[in-house]
Amino acid sequence: MFGHFREKCGHGGDDRFDFARRGGFGHPFFNQGGEGSFGHGHGGPFARGGRFFEHGTLRLIILALVAEQPRHGYEIIKELEERTAGLYAPSAGVIYPTLTLLEETGDIEVKATDGAKKLYQATEAGRATLDENRKAVDAVFARFEAIKSAQKPERDPRIMRAIDNFRTALAMKARSGNLSSEQVSALTKLLDETARKIEEI
Repeated sequence: MFGHFREKCGHGGDDRFDFARRGGFGHPFFNQGGEGSFGHGHGGPFARGGRFFEHGTLRLIILALVAEQPRHGYEIIKELEERTAGLYAPSAGVIYPTLTLLEETGDIEVKATDGAKKLYQATEAGRATLDENRKAVDAVFARFEAIKSAQKPERDPRIMRAIDNFRTALAMKARSGNLSSEQVSALTKLLDETARKIEEI
């Protein structure tokens, strides 16, 4: 039922690789080819022409998010940004027209309103649509998880070496067993100051 609608994203730059400005093109999952590639032709949701989603996929993902729990439009924007580790944040000009389309097709409905804000929930028809497209939706969410995992920063070996040196020095000093009260006070002061300076970096 989604095939006859055209994606209203990408026009004016609203949905065109907004994550590129956040370093998205350097992300390993955006390289063509290779294991887990997000390139077109590898089953990923990234279409030709710089769109993040293939036609119709964004509507399915929004529907899935609303089916998880009732959400406002801005909550959907934040959720997509969170699930893609900040690499993709759709604009309101993309999300709200898509919500309107989903409402018109009967897949979602307004559960409550607060002024101009609408809280959307999935209908039975919408859940049936998700069941029909579950494989595609699950594949996109799995790729979102892969993005988040790949975005986790690796521990810098220089920091790990410094931590090891610190632990060794502290353990040796503590095991000496002949620290004076003045030395304990000086060591405690040094540790407190070091911790404070680390927090300030």
